Amino acid sequence: MFDRRGFLRSLSSVPVLGGVLGGVFGGAAAAAVKRDYFHELGVKPFINGAGTYTTLSASLMRPEVMDAINFASKSFVRLNELQDAVSKRIAALTGSEAAMVTSGAAGALVVGTAACLTGENAQFIQRLPDTSGMKTEVLVQKSHRYGYDHAVRTCGVKLIEFETRDEMERAANDRTAMMLFFNANEPLGQIKADEFIAFGKKRGIPAFNDAAADTPPVENITKYVKMGWDLLTFSGGKGIRGPQSAGLLLGRADLIKAARLNSSPNSDTVGRGLKVNKEEMLGMMVALEVFMKRDHAADWREYEKRVKLIGDSVQSIKGIKTETWMGAIANHVPHLKITWPGGDIKTSLADIQKKLREGDPSIEVTPGLDNGLVIGVWTLQPGEDEIVARRIREVLKAG
Repeated sequence: MFDRRGFLRSLSSVPVLGGVLGGVFGGAAAAAVKRDYFHELGVKPFINGAGTYTTLSASLMRPEVMDAINFASKSFVRLNELQDAVSKRIAALTGSEAAMVTSGAAGALVVGTAACLTGENAQFIQRLPDTSGMKTEVLVQKSHRYGYDHAVRTCGVKLIEFETRDEMERAANDRTAMMLFFNANEPLGQIKADEFIAFGKKRGIPAFNDAAADTPPVENITKYVKMGWDLLTFSGGKGIRGPQSAGLLLGRADLIKAARLNSSPNSDTVGRGLKVNKEEMLGMMVALEVFMKRDHAADWREYEKRVKLIGDSVQSIKGIKTETWMGAIANHVPHLKITWPGGDIKTSLADIQKKLREGDPSIEVTPGLDNGLVIGVWTLQPGEDEIVARRIREVLKAG
């Protein structure tokens, strides 16, 4: 006898036919089956005990941000109209004269620099990175040169380095278009933020502060706005937990207007490829709203709790020393630092990191530090601190 149900079950085990029959016979049950895209592609997710590093996909967007992105995905809007409205809301939230959503902080550096070069001059805007007829120099402290100033150089400018106040005075001239400040490196330079801003205002030169990774604390956003920077950028996908490919550019209304003229969706501009879609605009706005009203004191207590839990798990290992570590400005949240001066652990730091990365589950820890194992607990998800504690204890005990 023909077994119709058995026949359908056998067909549904075939991927293509199963999908067709699921749509015909399965209805909502078939729709409820979700694909594991990373598994399909052979990409292995990991526990992020490192922090909001771009190469490690930065932070995870909050549910409210995803709701905004999904909402925006279902309608067409005029991008300039949406950018107008979102920018107005962001300016109000931050206390800035004007604002815009950019393609990350690096994108903000490009279009912000372009704004200082071109203003609203349509011919200049079309011409970049050919700076003929424009000011062509950007002043920067030697200690503030960093991997992201390439975004500034994209506009065709020359970076003029200085170290002392006298050198800064001599470097400024009628070719100077902008002054660049890397906020995280303030302790390294002789010219501090207040003096840098004051000099720019005295000489009529826009001062641009890259504070991409410098939230939390949340107060930094309004604090830096009030300091009087002509332009200021924060990454959207780090502590604010918006889309990783989005950022904020805050500052003077005339410069923000010029930055937008140098940006997508305007064609024939240096920023045309730095697109920000409607989903990112709305998601960035909502991320900022959520970030600015969160209970950051409660978040901080949770980070300290995670640091203690992981630290306590390795205290019994001979020679181990644990302490709370924080970045001075960027990544200024509690991390756990583990060292073993003169202890029994002979395995190199690089090998320990490798074992954690290649284990199951895979765990990433803070890269680029050679004087201890540093765990960024603020990117851990609930319950992952216990997993990280167990794995680090296993790896260190095997020492």
